[in-house]
Amino acid sequence: MANFIMNRCSETPSNSGGPKEETARMAHNRLLMESSQEIFEKYHIDEEVGFALPNPLEELPPPYDEWVSIAKNLPELIEKNELRKKVDQLKNHSIDALRDHKSQRLAHLALGYITMAYVWNQGDGDVRKVLPENIAVPYCKLSKKLGLPPILVYADCVLANWKKKDPNGPMTYENMDILFWFPGGDCSKGFFLVSLLVELAAASAIKVIPDLFKAVKNEDRDTLQKALCYIASCLRQAREEFEQINEYVDPSTFFNVLRIYLSGWKGNSQLPEGLKYEGFWDTPKQFAGGSAAQSSIFQCFDVLLGIQQSCGKEFAARFLQEMRNYMPPAHREFLLSLESGPSVRKFVLSKGDDKLRADYNECVKAMVSLRNYHLQMVTKYIVIPSNQQENKGTGGTSVMTFLKSVRGTTENFLLRDN
Repeated sequence: MANFIMNRCSETPSNSGGPKEETARMAHNRLLMESSQEIFEKYHIDEEVGFALPNPLEELPPPYDEWVSIAKNLPELIEKNELRKKVDQLKNHSIDALRDHKSQRLAHLALGYITMAYVWNQGDGDVRKVLPENIAVPYCKLSKKLGLPPILVYADCVLANWKKKDPNGPMTYENMDILFWFPGGDCSKGFFLVSLLVELAAASAIKVIPDLFKAVKNEDRDTLQKALCYIASCLRQAREEFEQINEYVDPSTFFNVLRIYLSGWKGNSQLPEGLKYEGFWDTPKQFAGGSAAQSSIFQCFDVLLGIQQSCGKEFAARFLQEMRNYMPPAHREFLLSLESGPSVRKFVLSKGDDKLRADYNECVKAMVSLRNYHLQMVTKYIVIPSNQQENKGTGGTSVMTFLKSVRGTTENFLLRDN
């Protein structure tokens, strides 16, 4: 689970005056002028589901339906040890007919599942170090088009891997399902859906971001307090949603089955050089496994609250910054636009208003609470089952050290009484 339901945001590099910083500053100025709806459209954010893909497609037309068919039947194919044979028989399909974004995201999700299954197979140490050309080439080309790496990322398995059972029903665990599964029974559903529900609860606060920045610019304390209170309540709701993991995800199944299929090939002793993508790159490439550090939503709140992970352990800040490369490009751009904005934290500090400080602190405390709970769950789902083995998260980090660093840095940004 390792870095799932995580966080983050370190500062942008301080090469002031560079084109990236100037672009971010211009984007932020637009944030101040535009409505929430305009911002949502520009940065591929949905009013209801935030950074998640709204109403993902479930099927693709021929010839891409072959990919979806294999992805839908992964557990059975792996159990019968037929998965690799099935993949080896696939033709090398051009991706040119995948023209719309939702089709491309479904194809990337399906190919991500197939790739993880092909590499790890039955999870018994029989690891493939080469992804065959017939799957590697379309996967890498599609990844390049989407601006994502060719590995199963959070934007795939959490943000684009869901559907409602009753389309008119609520966004609740009982009324939702995932599109594709790994071995381990309901563990996949529990893990990915609870991760999504945490994401959705926190994402409800995105719509107040323009109000937040305008309030700082106009020195409107009342509007700022309302926005901070709303953000804190959304983060607390995210923490409550997180608790469902205990009900739906079995620690033993997660550690011994699902975790294997979420593992990447960066910092992984089983694939020390990475994975060879046959026909696309001449040398093996290293990519980190799916991680909640790849979620834009918690990085977003770190930025808004001025929580600078770069003030903590260098390795944690570096990893979290790297994880931005695993996010959809529009979401990366959104974070950059936020980073160039006015500092809510500095504004609150400058006003000497106890109520404003308290409201700001409630947001930071809610982030600390989420990260505390994440640490508890990592202990339950990884540390204890690992039985003193080296415990690395799916993203390739030494998970407890990493999460404690991020949690500690977050706590350090509480405003203390003078």
